[in-house]
Amino acid sequence: MTPEDTEQENYEDISPEIQEENNPSEIQENEPLSRSGYRVPVGGNDAIHHLSGMYQSWFLDYASYVILERAVPHINDGLKPVQRRILHSMKRLDDGRYNKVANIIGHTMQFHPHGDASIGDALVQLGQKDLLIDCQGNWGNILTGDGAAAPRYIEARLSKFALETVFNPKTTVWKLSYDGRNKEPVCLPVKFPLLLAQGVEGIAVGLSSKILPHNFNELLDASIAHLKGEPFVLYPDFQTGGYIDVSRYNDGERGGSVKVRAKINKMDNKTLVINEIPYGRTTSTLIDSVLKANDKGKIKIRKIDDNTARDVEILIHLAPGVSSDKTIDALYAFTDCEISISPNCCIIEDNRPYFLNISAVLRHTTDLTLVLLRTELEIQKAEQEEALFYASLERIFIEERIYKDSEFENAKNMDGAITHIRSRLEPFTPHFIREVTRDDILRLMEIKMGRILKFNADKSDREIAQLKQDIAQVERHLANIVNYTIAWFSMLKEKYGATYPRRTERRNFDTIEVTKVVEANEKLYINREEGFIGTGLKKDEFVCNCSDIDEVILFYQNGSYKVIRVSEKMFVGKHVIYANVFKRNDNRTIYNVVYRDGRAGCNFIKRFAVTGVTRDKEYTVTKGSEGSCILYFSANPNGEAETVKIILKPKLRQKTLTFEKDFSEILIKGRTSMGNILTKSEVHKVKLKQKGSSTLGGRRVWFDHDVLRLNYDGRGEDLGEFQHDDLILVILRNGDFYTTNHDLSNHYEDSIQVIERFDNRKIWTAILYDADQKYPYLKRFPLEVSGKKQSFLGDHPENTLYLLTDENYPRIEVVLGGNDSFRGSLTLDAEQFVGVKSFKAKGKRVTTYEVATVNELEPLRLLPENAEASGEPESAEEEGGDDTSTTQMDLFNEEI
Repeated sequence: MTPEDTEQENYEDISPEIQEENNPSEIQENEPLSRSGYRVPVGGNDAIHHLSGMYQSWFLDYASYVILERAVPHINDGLKPVQRRILHSMKRLDDGRYNKVANIIGHTMQFHPHGDASIGDALVQLGQKDLLIDCQGNWGNILTGDGAAAPRYIEARLSKFALETVFNPKTTVWKLSYDGRNKEPVCLPVKFPLLLAQGVEGIAVGLSSKILPHNFNELLDASIAHLKGEPFVLYPDFQTGGYIDVSRYNDGERGGSVKVRAKINKMDNKTLVINEIPYGRTTSTLIDSVLKANDKGKIKIRKIDDNTARDVEILIHLAPGVSSDKTIDALYAFTDCEISISPNCCIIEDNRPYFLNISAVLRHTTDLTLVLLRTELEIQKAEQEEALFYASLERIFIEERIYKDSEFENAKNMDGAITHIRSRLEPFTPHFIREVTRDDILRLMEIKMGRILKFNADKSDREIAQLKQDIAQVERHLANIVNYTIAWFSMLKEKYGATYPRRTERRNFDTIEVTKVVEANEKLYINREEGFIGTGLKKDEFVCNCSDIDEVILFYQNGSYKVIRVSEKMFVGKHVIYANVFKRNDNRTIYNVVYRDGRAGCNFIKRFAVTGVTRDKEYTVTKGSEGSCILYFSANPNGEAETVKIILKPKLRQKTLTFEKDFSEILIKGRTSMGNILTKSEVHKVKLKQKGSSTLGGRRVWFDHDVLRLNYDGRGEDLGEFQHDDLILVILRNGDFYTTNHDLSNHYEDSIQVIERFDNRKIWTAILYDADQKYPYLKRFPLEVSGKKQSFLGDHPENTLYLLTDENYPRIEVVLGGNDSFRGSLTLDAEQFVGVKSFKAKGKRVTTYEVATVNELEPLRLLPENAEASGEPESAEEEGGDDTSTTQMDLFNEEI
């Protein structure tokens, strides 16, 4: 490229306004005129330019141009200028067939002065949004981040939706293009909330815009609700799917944020699969973030495979001994599987940027659609009235044979003929919608004789009647413009809505504490003699596994304690009696302590928890007297209370030398309490006598259906109080069941039918459709402990569940349907109908007739309080047997 070409290219990249400023009208008198009109500016030695003024005015021009003409969309059509020009060019090229993208780019350069690269990128982004452009060829992949093929290889045309909603030259306001050779639209007359459907992101000078895409059908529903005066709420929806937490969306206004997560499922206990990724991320960037987290030791994986094709499929193979549930939380905490997006709804209106919210944008676009539809109806009405006027005029001219009048035929000039025709039309003027003009008469005089000869009065009457009917219909639409606009949005939803289902699932995310899910990728060591602790002391005493973001609590012999951050090597002092990873807000870890106050004071016993302290600040367990000393110390993760033996130093007239003390007799108090007096005698030694059990009792557990997680905070369904060995029973809607512990890191499916504390004595009653026998069966059974999924519906994949209940004496109504509906219904006492067997048994057939519904009735008998559920499973020999003996159903069929 020559320097002249570079100069010309740079000149073309400058805005038209700046070009005009830098192209003065002064020219050399003796310079010949060129075709383009370009003149060499005259510069004198006495020309003075002040830099500060130039910077102030030019920078303001540049900033305004970038904001208005480059980066921020207009509120009316939701498009940036380059997008608007692309669509305008495609409409001019549109003939129903595909056009090469290279051709579209070249054609758009008539309107866009910023080169082919920016046009090509904007065109590909529009095509990937799958709304306005029908693409053909390799247009890249938003999931993998692969780019589109070269413009000469791919093709595009406007979609049917774009042709129907975006263009109408009769309602478009036009302006000259940057070089004045062509006209381009100021805004396209879009009759749809396009800005919210596509979303937009742009960075200008001093401000930016980030509007998230929303669901097509929800936008139409919200527009209809606005027209009806009803409230509406809108939330983002992304092409990449995933989960979204909109609790802080703030209607898309500045200051709000949304959290987006990938959809991670467990293929098995050692393999995780990512099926959907967060918005704004690709499979490549997501995999890179997972590998970085693995390299830093935040997670432990064996390998990762990317099987993405049409749909996302990223397989994460876990290392041996790694919890899949904990890894899922760690992926959300340390990788791009969870990201936060801060929307900023900035738009252009009246040539100025404004910051609005999503609801305001939707109301504006909906009202604008109403105005555009009204304008189109008014134009249509005017055109039809004009057609009616001329049809009436033509009919009178032909039927009254004005063209055969002697005055008309013998007129000396055109003015005389026009005057005669006007006089002949004068009696009919009151019936016309407007006055007859000279142009109307000239148009009548241009009617060919062949048309006059073929004129059919009946056909003309029908055409005039049809025009009047059409005008009346348009007037009805104008009188009910709100209902007409609602019908417009309903038509769009019915016609195109099925193509755009919601892909992103709304959920409330639980807060993941990184210290609980991070992998213990380091080992903590301590050198008690020299007073050092850290992960780099490989040859010293091992303390515990930890992560590099954990905190460590240290207790000293003199009763002081503090919390520090894990480091490679740190001096903490000597006489450390206890060190371990510190968990903040942990009320279950209880410290049992016996200490001496001062050098010769009383001996105290206390129990306390350390829930939260300031890092690196020193605290004390004792009363703070000089010379205090800890005589016995234990840390109990579940509040265990042991029994200790206290040995006293012998003294004169001292009868008792040893006694025992049970810590369960001591109340758990705050860490600053001094405790209870154990003895005033001098203690020689305190040693463990017997380990004890927890004094904290069971822990109440809740299940939050919004986030599908367990918690101890009272959120969701109360599952009851759990001891450490209690299990949770999960029954899914497809008949699968399994048991888990009550660890907070467990993940559960969203198809849960029953979740409760497992009781092996409970008897379940189920009515199911057996696809092998093609009849409904009833069975009663207990469930068993099973870490893997098992099904009580059987092995056939088409077996379905009608009803499942845990009532002890259930009554069930079976309503017959189809050709057997006239037979009525059947009421069964399930406890008498079939005995209790294993969940693998087939059960007893209910009927051979077609079943419509199965309902549970109020039981007539209740189990007495404190009584166990009756019935035990029969022997394994009966499993899988089909009980075909005489039943209540057989008697019922005989009666029918």
